[in-house]
Amino acid sequence: MGGWLKITLWKRVMLGLVLGILLGLGLHYGVGETGINIATDWIYPFGKAFINLIKMLVVPLIFTTLVSGVTAMGDPAKLGSLGGRALGLYMGTTLIAVTIGLSIGTLVQPGAGFDLGLVSKDAIAEQQSKIDSLAGATKGLGERLLEIIPTNPVAAFTEGNTLQIIFFAIIFGVGCLLAKEAGKPIATAVESAADVMMKITHFVMELAPFGVFALMTWVMANQGLQVLTILGKMVFAHYLACSLHMIITHGGIVKGILKLPLIRFFRGVVDAQAVAFSTSSSSATLPVTITCAEQNLGVSKSIASSVLPLGATINMDGTALYQGLIALFAAQAFGIQLDLVDYAMVAMTATLVSVGTAGIPSVSLFLATTTLAVIGCTPDQIVIVLAVLFPFDRLLDMMRTVTNVTGDVAVAATVAKWEGELDEDTFKRVSTV
Repeated sequence: MGGWLKITLWKRVMLGLVLGILLGLGLHYGVGETGINIATDWIYPFGKAFINLIKMLVVPLIFTTLVSGVTAMGDPAKLGSLGGRALGLYMGTTLIAVTIGLSIGTLVQPGAGFDLGLVSKDAIAEQQSKIDSLAGATKGLGERLLEIIPTNPVAAFTEGNTLQIIFFAIIFGVGCLLAKEAGKPIATAVESAADVMMKITHFVMELAPFGVFALMTWVMANQGLQVLTILGKMVFAHYLACSLHMIITHGGIVKGILKLPLIRFFRGVVDAQAVAFSTSSSSATLPVTITCAEQNLGVSKSIASSVLPLGATINMDGTALYQGLIALFAAQAFGIQLDLVDYAMVAMTATLVSVGTAGIPSVSLFLATTTLAVIGCTPDQIVIVLAVLFPFDRLLDMMRTVTNVTGDVAVAATVAKWEGELDEDTFKRVSTV
């Protein structure tokens, strides 16, 4: 066990990921339906347990670290500068993401020549019912803003409503500062609780290789390589666009704004990327993301605990990019001609709807109902597109989440640099977790 723990965590996580892929493919092709049942009944529960452990940390970690981060600032006015810079960067990178998605979709042509006859009537009916059930998943900007303010903080904690928890934590932290001496005991207690939560996070992270192994085994046992034969061009375009966005946009931020080594950035965030890839959830990955930002990249606790939870909720670069690709896939498959105005409308719509993403599985795919309507798809065509993509959405969602998490950390490091709270020596050294 000592030798295992001496291996850097990201290497252990990657090993678990690779072994999970190999075992999953072996079960899918070597054992067939029995192999799928084995992966689902005996292996997946361990991966689900790992996800539950991470989710267990999210609410107390967000609240304690955010409150301690606000109180560590010492001045409530500093929140305005920090929040404005973070929001500006998040919106900017999201717009660039959808632009890259549209560009790659134009070059790769993922929908050109796709046989829409492959979609069964049952699949179409199923997706229509899902669209109907999720009709209220996307809300207008005004509704989303109103939902940020919790009428009952206890209910927000119980339901795991991240935005409301963030709002309440900021208000609570500001209250501690304004109370001055009377607020110090509470601020100290919350800071101690935040330290305890980080220790628990470290323990859970040691289980990441096993959780990732179980999750990847289950995914590959169920999916196999059929996705590459049915939607190979779409998968290729999506993974290529996400990779380019991380290298060009996030890498450009690190090299151009931070003027720090790019390789060190990606080595510092790889643990969070691996967990994001296996869980397909930015929120579930948040505890690992915060740890990587603080310990590997030198982002101060006050910045990491405020910017990263916000990013996990509203920064959806991968989702916006995916919206652009879906629009072009549909246009190419149905022969819809798009002009520059259509491209601009898709970019704007995808950017806005990605910010309003609800915490529902595969909701990124169903948000496409809005984007597809912009390019003139009929309701029947929208249902067909969703029926084609839904069976393979998990594989695409994994890469979307990696992109989202990488963007969260890049923005947090940039805001920390601007606020004078980035330890560049820590950023440049070898990762410790």
